[in-house]
Amino acid sequence: MTSAWSRRTFLATSAALTATAALTPPASAASPSASPTADPYAALRTTWSALILGEGFSPTAEPFKSRLAELGAKARGLLETMAPVDGSLWPDAVFADPDPDTDAESYVLSGRMADSFVRLTTMAQAYRRQGTGLTGNTGLRDAVLTGLEHLNSQVYNDGQSRYGNWYSWQIGAPQALLDVCVLMHDAIAPERLARYCAAVDHFVPDSAVSSYTGTSTGANRVDLCRVLALRGVVGGTAAKIALARDALSPVFPLVTRGDGLYADGSFIQHTTVPYTGSYGSVMLGGLGMLFALLKGTAWEVTDPQRQVVFDAVENAWAPFLFNGLVMDGVAGRAISRGESDDHRRGHPVLASIVLLGQGASAAENTRWRSLVKGWAQRDYYSPPLDNPSLGLTALARIKNVLDDASLTPAPEPDGHRLFPDMARSTHRRPGWAASLSMADRRITYYETGNGENLRGWHTGSGMLYWWGDTFANGQYSDAFWPTVDPCRLPGTTASRKVLANGAGGDWGASLPDVNWVGGVTDKKRAAVGQYLKGLSSTLTAKKSWFFLDDTVVCLGAGIRSRDGALVETTVDNRNLGPAGNAPFTVDGSAKPLTVPWSATLTGASWAHLAGHGGYVFPGGAAVKALRENRTGRWRDINTGGSTDPVSRKYLTLWFDHGEDPSDAAYAYQLLPGASEQRTAARAADAGWLRVLANTDGRQGVAVPSLGLTAVNFWFGGSVGPLVADAPCSVMVTEHTDGTATVCVSDPMRMRTSLTLTWNRAVASVVSKPATVTSVTTGASLRLVFGDLSGTRGATQTIRVRLS
Repeated sequence: MTSAWSRRTFLATSAALTATAALTPPASAASPSASPTADPYAALRTTWSALILGEGFSPTAEPFKSRLAELGAKARGLLETMAPVDGSLWPDAVFADPDPDTDAESYVLSGRMADSFVRLTTMAQAYRRQGTGLTGNTGLRDAVLTGLEHLNSQVYNDGQSRYGNWYSWQIGAPQALLDVCVLMHDAIAPERLARYCAAVDHFVPDSAVSSYTGTSTGANRVDLCRVLALRGVVGGTAAKIALARDALSPVFPLVTRGDGLYADGSFIQHTTVPYTGSYGSVMLGGLGMLFALLKGTAWEVTDPQRQVVFDAVENAWAPFLFNGLVMDGVAGRAISRGESDDHRRGHPVLASIVLLGQGASAAENTRWRSLVKGWAQRDYYSPPLDNPSLGLTALARIKNVLDDASLTPAPEPDGHRLFPDMARSTHRRPGWAASLSMADRRITYYETGNGENLRGWHTGSGMLYWWGDTFANGQYSDAFWPTVDPCRLPGTTASRKVLANGAGGDWGASLPDVNWVGGVTDKKRAAVGQYLKGLSSTLTAKKSWFFLDDTVVCLGAGIRSRDGALVETTVDNRNLGPAGNAPFTVDGSAKPLTVPWSATLTGASWAHLAGHGGYVFPGGAAVKALRENRTGRWRDINTGGSTDPVSRKYLTLWFDHGEDPSDAAYAYQLLPGASEQRTAARAADAGWLRVLANTDGRQGVAVPSLGLTAVNFWFGGSVGPLVADAPCSVMVTEHTDGTATVCVSDPMRMRTSLTLTWNRAVASVVSKPATVTSVTTGASLRLVFGDLSGTRGATQTIRVRLS
């Protein structure tokens, strides 16, 4: 087929733009083509226009004025370069596939097809929005209409078979197409709208949501429902809107396997990948928009189980938000996308929470807006209003919250959250926060796919992220992923065996054959453990983390490997930015600022990195240190990334376990934000921490000043005052009021019985869960548990009164 327009026509139109003076009113004030009461679809189009264009902001006020001008400039550039020919709408976006299938080339080509629709959406928004310099421009309008026709005649029609990525045909392209149809509805002839709707029906038939399986779950299901709902709006088809509403219902209930939200706050997509910060963000935003679109209509979402989504704002999303960023440990392969980072991924979540609040209770809405205000105000590193990738609608929602003088910003919470169903945990203390990523037989080592996250091999091997309240918020944002040594991720134990890009397979295919991953928490402190098996490696290890008030105590034991390669445990690997001149001190001795610099710190008791925190090595340890400059490219970890080199300086500390270790171990304390003086004082206080065990069978600590004893029993046995007859995780805390809390879990989810003895005089049991079938008190406490296999690794809490 040939293009309806020639390139000469487009150039002529572009030259005439400056003479165009037509303007349209703002989207929120635009008159629908018919009275909303007479035409419910017109009312829905008005609502959707406001949702995607934004409302309640002045186009002459910053930051909107500049952003609107940027939108106009982008649209002008798209118009000037648009050149419809066979196989493309833009010369740099060829979509014709000479060999249509599902190989990598076809994936790229289908992505360009979808991107062509996205570009038309950009142009349509520039036409509809005030302040773009192209508002109401007839030349731009005609270009958008011709672009729609070209794509329909060339590729996106009811006679075309899809190729490449299913997502491009069922979500990417139709969402953008339908958005344009809403924005330009009055300018599109009915016959054309009918053809566009027929194309959507072809690629996204009703059967796409007939079963909650495959690519029709979680965030993908919400996206498909958005397509169906807007298809109904554009085509005036009530049944499509009703189908979209009803097809949302499987998303709401808590799940116990596969994709979706779990009772413990986990969110899984692609069956095995923790995805709260990426696919979870898409789901949250999509639900917020659909709830808002259908509110007050005949198709309003009334399923009572939607409350599960509202509850998840604080149960699932809030724990992974910190100062405006969303933690990388729940972002999957999105960490490899150079155009984004943890802050830029976090800001849309904030905006989605604000939108979702409009459909929640008044109390929830106020509470969430206070949370968002706190996160947004504290994001000193990357303020949301400066985020160039944040859409105008999201920008307006966040600014509205920031400008709301009636709101008191909510502070970061204090405490621990454990997510056994996705092998993650978060820990918050005044001044800092941390997050831990692990893997087990249900949760993948890492996800790669579509050529993304090619070297995320060890991100599930106990990676320990941490941030300060007013420092180091750019630690993983500032080109960390393309420049960090992927075998020295902080907290991990890894073999330096050479792995191929994408080792283990796409879409989270590789799962370690281990069960013991999880722990216990009293919601303030926690004991967490991971039986580690290396990806494509013979490496095995037992790793434990004890999350306390000002420190994380890290233990490792039973470290073995036969790969013929070095095995290392990385204490930390701090991104020092381009300059990288943070002073580093070991046992009071300042080390060189020169790059490169390296040393083996023999008998080191403590170390301190200025502007970051301290590290304590109980009893002294041999630790290797390296200050280096590392250069990489986003293309190294993502085939769609930039080829421009980027460089960052790092300070790395690690234990070198040697080649093929047979029973190596390590122990250290991480003290985020600690001063040099406090770090030295902690190292000098030999009685503060007692390492009760650090073996292949058991790992445990006691901190007398906290009244705390915590043990991860990899096998049954005795550690300090605790005796267990089977694998479990235990944390006991004695309180100053004469009571104690005993926390127990079955991380393996296999125990049909468990007996735990605490050799401490106990007068009585104040409370216990139903899983405790027998209690004996007196000179010691003996707890007999029944079947724990159904508790999903959740903490069982027993409160006792001491003698």
